[in-house]
Amino acid sequence: MRPNLASLVGSRICHDLISPIGAIGNGLELLALTDGDPGAEMELIADSVQNASARIRFYRIAYGAASADQLLGSADILPVISVLARGGRFTYFWQVAEPRPRREVRCALLLLQCFEAAMPVGGDIHVSVIDNRWVLSAESLRFTIDPGLWDSLANGGDASYVYSAAQVQFALLPDMLHEAERDVQIKMSSDRIVASF
Repeated sequence: MRPNLASLVGSRICHDLISPIGAIGNGLELLALTDGDPGAEMELIADSVQNASARIRFYRIAYGAASADQLLGSADILPVISVLARGGRFTYFWQVAEPRPRREVRCALLLLQCFEAAMPVGGDIHVSVIDNRWVLSAESLRFTIDPGLWDSLANGGDASYVYSAAQVQFALLPDMLHEAERDVQIKMSSDRIVASF
């Protein structure tokens, strides 16, 4: 069986970046202890390091390799999305109580990024599991929908569609859903998108 190269590349990049970002964060903590007053500049750097670290952890889960027996719980996800939501356009409501297979969580995070791509002014994104089926809903004042992207996603992928780097989540999600043995259903209205898998 040929390995999923995209997932392995994602895992490698995240693995190689998380250690130096963590080291920068540790260095900032030590500076704060020795100087006493961190100042606005240090706070800005600390916030940037925290955001970068959260993004790397998000990407590691969403784009990295995942075995069938790995589980992730809210304790793995909430610290990441709470940092990403701080001061941003999006509010995330992660309402998944029990640990879930990492392959499923990966699909949820990729779908969350699909929602974000369609929400230029931001909004609220809710994530839950009901009767063993993931349900994600997005609410916004305005959506920008690329029909080709969403049709391709709903139909299990379209090899002929030309994706940009900002749309990579749409390209990867059908394969990740197949690997998790899930199918996606999408419903749209003027102020809401609901997807379940």
